[in-house]
Amino acid sequence: MTTGELYIDFIKKLKTIYEDREAEIISDWVFESLTGMKRWERRANQHNEIKNNQYQHLQKYLRELLKHKPIQYVLNEAWFYKMKFFVNEDVLIPRPETEELVEWIVNEFDLKNSNKSKSTNILDIGSGSGCISISLKKELPGADITAIDVSEKALEVAKKNARELNTSIDFLQIDFLDETKWTSISQFDIIVSNPPYIALKEKESLGKNVIDFEPELALFVEDNDPFIFYKKIAGFSKTHLKKRGNIYVEINEISEEEIKQVFEKEGFNTTIKKDIYGKDRMVKALSE
Repeated sequence: MTTGELYIDFIKKLKTIYEDREAEIISDWVFESLTGMKRWERRANQHNEIKNNQYQHLQKYLRELLKHKPIQYVLNEAWFYKMKFFVNEDVLIPRPETEELVEWIVNEFDLKNSNKSKSTNILDIGSGSGCISISLKKELPGADITAIDVSEKALEVAKKNARELNTSIDFLQIDFLDETKWTSISQFDIIVSNPPYIALKEKESLGKNVIDFEPELALFVEDNDPFIFYKKIAGFSKTHLKKRGNIYVEINEISEEEIKQVFEKEGFNTTIKKDIYGKDRMVKALSE
């Protein structure tokens, strides 16, 4: 079959479980990854016969996609902050709102510091794929960045991304909820985190692509203490955040007031920031 024929057939099959536009976007992503050609290039070469090994990969991708496996896991790639990251089911798929969190930090750093090479110590709590820490290192090359995660497998992914994207990050395997481990961590100018914040009771409201494939450890918190990570970050920051340092965290839009109060109770001044859709998705806490 030709590339053009396979593309049409691929979209048709995806449309059995995906909306039309989503099926087209996924198909374009798959075929670009497979052939190395943009959509307009494929159109110009749509009568070319596809190679046998490409056909085999295509069939494998289709089987996985029809099981609701996210395209990022199917192809082991996700774009974040202008870079392509390796991802698998050991790490969360990077989201656009997390890009906004990174952008907020970079923009505020630029306003306060005319020299991007100024030495700044940054801690990323719950590194996952490393998308936050690596993106910050690219934008703020003079920063010394430490990234921690409880998952050894997640750290393997993050270290792989740091190597491939030519960034130097200090990765540490630490259970952040265990306060006895805090003594091994230094002080920082900036602390950033996109922690688990979805209560287990909300699990059934999520799509199969999330609950069947993304790591529960990075998503969910117990119903009886849904703000545990924010409480721990606030407590940790009282001794590990430098004077006039900033905390930046991603939050659940339905809990902005409660999380704001978590930090204010510990003496921090807070600011809530909306994402591009007008939802309250980020909090900044400033130490005195």
